[in-house]
Amino acid sequence: MKFDYVIVGNSAAAAGCIEGIREHDKKGSIAVISDEKYHIYSRPLISYLLKGDVSESRMQYRPADFYKVNGVETLLGKRAVSVDSKTKQVALESGEKVEYGKLLLATGSKPFVPPMDGLDSVQNRFSFMKLDDVKGIEKAVKKGAKVLIIGAGLIGLKAAEALEHYGCEMTVIDLADRILPSILDKQISEIMQRHIEAHGVKFLLNMSAKSFNKNTATLTNGEELQFDILITAVGVRPNTELAESAGGKVERGILTDKKQAVKGVKNIWAAGDCTVSEDITTGTSHIIAIMPNAYAQGLVAGHNMAGASDKFEQAFPMNAIGFFGLHIITAGAYTGDCYEEVDGENVKKLFSCNNKLCGFILMGEKIARAGIYTALIREQTDLTTVDYELLCRTPQLAAFAKEKRLDILSKGGGAA
Repeated sequence: MKFDYVIVGNSAAAAGCIEGIREHDKKGSIAVISDEKYHIYSRPLISYLLKGDVSESRMQYRPADFYKVNGVETLLGKRAVSVDSKTKQVALESGEKVEYGKLLLATGSKPFVPPMDGLDSVQNRFSFMKLDDVKGIEKAVKKGAKVLIIGAGLIGLKAAEALEHYGCEMTVIDLADRILPSILDKQISEIMQRHIEAHGVKFLLNMSAKSFNKNTATLTNGEELQFDILITAVGVRPNTELAESAGGKVERGILTDKKQAVKGVKNIWAAGDCTVSEDITTGTSHIIAIMPNAYAQGLVAGHNMAGASDKFEQAFPMNAIGFFGLHIITAGAYTGDCYEEVDGENVKKLFSCNNKLCGFILMGEKIARAGIYTALIREQTDLTTVDYELLCRTPQLAAFAKEKRLDILSKGGGAA
C-alpha cells in the first residue's frame, strides 16, 4: 500500500492534519492508521458517555462522512510498530507495510502505571483514556460498587464524577498533597476537594498503594482497602516509539521545529500529546496535552506536508473542565503578581509578570468571559496598552482600543 500522506493516530491532531492537507492538496491520497477501530472521537467525552450524558455517536469529533468527504482511506484496528525513514514505510503489527510520501505521527499518549506488587491479580482493572476503557467499565460496574481510583488528577476525578451515576462508593488516593496539582494551587484545590467530597468521594492524599491481592489494596500506611473496580489514573506517557524507530529526536516527547517537522529525520511531522511544545508563558519546552493544541499542531503540519508554509507559535497550557457541577478554567503559569477574588466557590486569580498576563485560575461564577483573559495570554498583550485594572475586576472589551477589540472578536476571544 502506498499513499501520498500517511497519518498514524486518529484524534484531534489527525483531524487537523487532514483538514490542513486538503486546504492545499485536494487530490493527494491520504491514509489514517489507528490501533482503535472507531471513527474519530473526542476523548474528553468518555466520562460523559459513562455517565450517560452523551451517546457514542455524539462523541464523534467530525461527521460520519468525514473520511469519505476528504478522500481518506482508514486502516483502523491496525497497530503501527515501526517506521523505516529510509524506505519511507510504516510497518504494521499484522506484517503489512504502508509506504508514505509524507508522514504525520499523531500517536498521543498512553497511561502510566507505576509498578505495584500484585497488580496483575486484579480482575476488574482499567485505565480511563479510551472508548474501550469505558466499554470495559460499563460491563464490570454494578450499582453500589466499591471503586478505588489511583490518581487525583483530571482523568481520575472525571472517572469519579461519571461513576456517581451508578451510586458507587468511591475512594481516590494520590501521592500528592492535594487534588488536581497540575492545574490548581493549594487554596483552590482545597475548595474543589470539599465540593467533590460533598458528593460522596473519599480522598486519601499523601498516599499510594503498596500492593494488591485480587480485590484488596494495601496502602503505604498499612491500611487495607476492599474494592470491586480499580481505575489507574496516575498519569500518561507520550507514545514516542515510532519516532525513535525512524531516527527522530526524542526528549521525553517528540522534538519538532515550529513547522511540526520532526527533528533529525526527513518527511516526518508530529503533532499532539506525543510532542514537545514551547510554552509562551514560561519560555520553557514541555508537553502541553490539550485538544486545541493538538488540533492546531496537526493543522500546521498538514499545511506544511502539502507544500505550504506555516508555524505553530502560540502554545500554552489551558483547561476548561467541571467536576460535579463546579467549573474551572485555567491557563498559563501561576507566577508573578496575583490579583485575587475569593467568594466561596467563586474564585478568580490572575497572574501577571513583565507587563503581560501569564496565567489565570477561574472557578464557579468567575469563569464568565474567560476568553478575554485567554486572548491576552495568546497574543502576549502588553498590559500597559489596556485598562488592566478594569479587566481584573470585569473582563470586557471596553478595556481595549477599538482595533484590538475587533481583532479579539474575530478570533473568538470575547466568548467565555
